[in-house]
Amino acid sequence: MRHAPVALRCALAVVLAGAAVGAGASPALAAGDPLALTNGFYVDPNTSAATWVASHRADGRAASIKTSIADRPMARWFGNWSGDIGQAVGAFVGAADQADRLPVLVAYNLPGRDACGGHSAGGAGSPAAYYTWISAFADAIKDRPAIVIVEPDALGDFACMDAAAISTRNDLLRFASTQFRDRSPNTWAYLDAGNAGWVAANVMAGRLHAAGLANVRGFSVNVSNYYTTGQSATYGSSVNAALSRHGYQRSYVIDTSRNGNGSNGQWCNPAGRRIGTPPQKGGGAELLLWIKAPGESDGACGTAPGSPAGSFDPQLAYNLIYGY
Repeated sequence: MRHAPVALRCALAVVLAGAAVGAGASPALAAGDPLALTNGFYVDPNTSAATWVASHRADGRAASIKTSIADRPMARWFGNWSGDIGQAVGAFVGAADQADRLPVLVAYNLPGRDACGGHSAGGAGSPAAYYTWISAFADAIKDRPAIVIVEPDALGDFACMDAAAISTRNDLLRFASTQFRDRSPNTWAYLDAGNAGWVAANVMAGRLHAAGLANVRGFSVNVSNYYTTGQSATYGSSVNAALSRHGYQRSYVIDTSRNGNGSNGQWCNPAGRRIGTPPQKGGGAELLLWIKAPGESDGACGTAPGSPAGSFDPQLAYNLIYGY
């Protein structure tokens, strides 16, 4: 049930956020608090895990996957597979708004996405196409509450890119940051900052700043990876310490979807990992979120050599529940 019409709740949240500006918050962040505007995180009934459970109820793994994964709130990823992005985002955010719950979305469509890793290659066909796509994404949210993770891996994936490609990527991310700032006033957007074992914190701080971090709520850590919440919080705090050189700091969120057993140094469907703390406010960061959907493959590698990136593998999901 709604506690108040969205417009009224938005107005109240803006008043409260305005008071926070005087306490040192950036004016760019003086918008509605999506947590205050909703009643908990949205559980998407159409995740790959939920879809698999619905069609495999007789499978001995189904009950565990339903309880431990499918019934948990997690992010919906949007990319070039999503069709009309305005319709896709609008429908998802609208369903969450009707339920008075907070949706988590991932924008994942940069041209040359996963340029160095290759398992999730793709993205918009050109910078111009991306400008159109990300504008429509932000515009479809409108003033409804949402959390958006912006382009996982984009600022860690520089090793094989030349200076011109990096400059173009920064231009695209800065543009994306302005779209969420200007078009989605009750959205908290977070630029992705990789993970604790990838890019040094001081280097990542510089990359975030160049990519428009000052325009959005903060940054995300550990997306689709396995570092513990403690390790990720230490990394996030170190990034913030380095950001101080640019005159500001930002909140950060941690992906805890698969970090229950920590990292063994491998990233692509490694054995022995486990689901982590369910989504919540606080817990070592501003938010702990399930950004990577447990059971969805990292690529045709590791313990799931026959599962392409993004496909649901019930055995991967089952292994994550029990730490196999």
